[in-house]
Amino acid sequence: MVYFDNGATGQKPQVVIERINTYYQKENANIHRGVHHLSQLSTENYEAARSIIQNFIGANHSEEVIFTSGTTEGINLVAQCYGELLQAGDEVLITEMEHHSNIVPWQMLAERKQLTLKYIPINEKGELRLELLDELLTTKTKLFAFTHISNSLGTINPIKELIEKAHAIGCKVLLDAAQSLQHCQVNVTELDVDFLVFSGHKVFGPTGTGILYGKKELLNAMPPYRGGGDMIKTVKMSGTTYNELPHKMEAGTPNIAGGIALGQALEWLSQFDFQEIEAYEHELLEYATKEIKTIEGVKIFGESSNKSSILSFLIDGLHPYDIGTLLNQQGVAVRTGHHCTQPIMDFFDIPGTIRASFSFYNTKEEIDYFINALKKAVSMLA
Repeated sequence: MVYFDNGATGQKPQVVIERINTYYQKENANIHRGVHHLSQLSTENYEAARSIIQNFIGANHSEEVIFTSGTTEGINLVAQCYGELLQAGDEVLITEMEHHSNIVPWQMLAERKQLTLKYIPINEKGELRLELLDELLTTKTKLFAFTHISNSLGTINPIKELIEKAHAIGCKVLLDAAQSLQHCQVNVTELDVDFLVFSGHKVFGPTGTGILYGKKELLNAMPPYRGGGDMIKTVKMSGTTYNELPHKMEAGTPNIAGGIALGQALEWLSQFDFQEIEAYEHELLEYATKEIKTIEGVKIFGESSNKSSILSFLIDGLHPYDIGTLLNQQGVAVRTGHHCTQPIMDFFDIPGTIRASFSFYNTKEEIDYFINALKKAVSMLA
C-alpha cells in the first residue's frame, strides 16, 4: 500500500509499538497512588514522558503539559475552563480555515456565555485575509484560536506575527498544532503562545493521546475540567480543594500506556533534523504538484506560496469519492471528503476534495505509482 493519508494519522515506528507492549507485559499498574514497585515504575515512566514532551515543545515547566485524548479534547478543555473566565460581550476570534474541532467548541461557548464569535475569512489561494486582522482583532477579543497549518489546504499561517498582534492588545492565543509538530519544530516559549494543542497519533504516537500546553499562570487561574480521582487535594462532604498542576486538569486514570508511548514517539522523532524533514517534504510536494498538473481537468485547492506537504485537489466532472475508491483498489490510500473543514468547502462551493498528504517516510517512487493509479482511475471513470 502507498499511504498518503498522513494528515489523518501517522504510521507508528516499531519502538512505539514495542513500548506499548512492554508496558502491558511488564509494567502495568495505576499511577500516582500506589507504593508498590509497579505503580512507582509506571508513575516514573509516565512523568518522564511528560518531561520529554515538555522539552520537545520547549515549555518552561513540566506541569504546563497536560495529557489529553487529543487536539479536540485540548481545545474543549480551554473552551470549557478558560471560557469560564470570560464575560458576556467578550469576543473570540477564529479563522475560516479551522478544523471543526476549533470551530464548534467556540460556537458552543459563545452561545453559553453570550460571547461574540468572529472569524478571519480566506481568499482563493487558501490564505487568511490578514488585511482584515486589525479590524477583527479588538480590545474586546479575549482569545484568538487558529491553526498553524490547514489540514485540508496545507497553508502555513504566519503564527509569530499573529501571536504578537494578539498580545499587543492583551488577547490570549490558542495554537492548533495538530498538523505542524510532525513537520516542523515548534517552541512554545520562543513563540510566547498561551495555549498549544496537538494529537499524539499525528506525531507517530498512539491514538487517544494528546497534549494541551498552557502557561502556568493561566492554567492555575482556570477551574478544573472534570472532577474525580487525582485532581483533588482533599475531599469532604462540605467541599473539595483541588490538586496542583498538572493533576488538577487530569481527573481519573489516564491512558498510561498511551502517554508513555507518546513520549517514546517524540523521543524517536527528536533524532531527526527538522530542517531536513521540511526540505524533503517540500520536495515531495513540489514533485507531486508538478506531476498531477499533467492530468487534464485537475484543480488544486490551497495554492499558498507557504505550504506544507498536503495536496488537495479535484478532477473536473468526477466525484472525489469515486476517485478515492478506485485509488484504494490499486493500493493507494488518500482521504476524500470535507476533511472536517466544511466552511472551506462552502467557500470554494465544492462537496469535498481528494487529499494526498505526505510524510518524510514517503518517496517519489510512491508518488509516481499514485499518479499512474490516478490516471487509470480517471480513464475508467471517463
